[in-house]
Amino acid sequence: MTTTLAMMQPYWFPYLGYFQLIAAADAFVLGDDLQYIKDGWINRNRILCGGAPWMFSLPLKKAAHGLAINQRELADDTPAAMAKLLKTLALHYARAPHQAEVLPLLETLMLHPERNLARYLEHSLRKTCDYLGITTPILIASDLHIREVQDKQDRVIKTMHKLGGQRYLNPVGGLDLYDQATFSAAGLELRFHRMNAIEYPQLKGPFVPYLSIIDVLMFNPVERIRHWLPDFACLMPKPAAGAPLRSEVA
Repeated sequence: MTTTLAMMQPYWFPYLGYFQLIAAADAFVLGDDLQYIKDGWINRNRILCGGAPWMFSLPLKKAAHGLAINQRELADDTPAAMAKLLKTLALHYARAPHQAEVLPLLETLMLHPERNLARYLEHSLRKTCDYLGITTPILIASDLHIREVQDKQDRVIKTMHKLGGQRYLNPVGGLDLYDQATFSAAGLELRFHRMNAIEYPQLKGPFVPYLSIIDVLMFNPVERIRHWLPDFACLMPKPAAGAPLRSEVA
């Protein structure tokens, strides 16, 4: 049986596709020691406010550029900011059918006392996976002690070899970052995850896709979300420049 591994930076309440990726893997590596990227998805995401997407963020202490995610700390006013965000969620999702069970979960996650950014996000991701019934083991990259990597591909390949993985599954957004020939030379398969089009009622207005998992949880029962976890395409890399991606059964 092929052992499939996936690896991503920890994100804050990421979109459904992130959880699809975790569920599809035999083990998921959380890249806590990767560089923190400002204005990315590590400490911010989008919810629905008045029928339009609205960006919310997790405040961080000021720090030098270039630090890893596990070297960043939450700001001192984070508890107050999270209390305000919870009130915003209660207001804008007041008529969402699953608000009553989701808000208590969000409160325990947002008010978690951990101040290290990587560990705070790890806690949130693990608990959300528990809520969704995702049992994939989540490993922490810094615990693996992968050293002397040349680039992103080399890091992934060395991680795969250390964990005994055979197939690496990466979000389709990283299509240009990884080369099939390099993975094949290392004895590994390379595949790309692309979430299929998934829609659900959002009370009013046209459907807004790719919002935070918070929006998905508010409007859908857990059983329906679990049904969507395998609803993605598993794409093979381009065999040659300009050739289209081929899809296989996930």
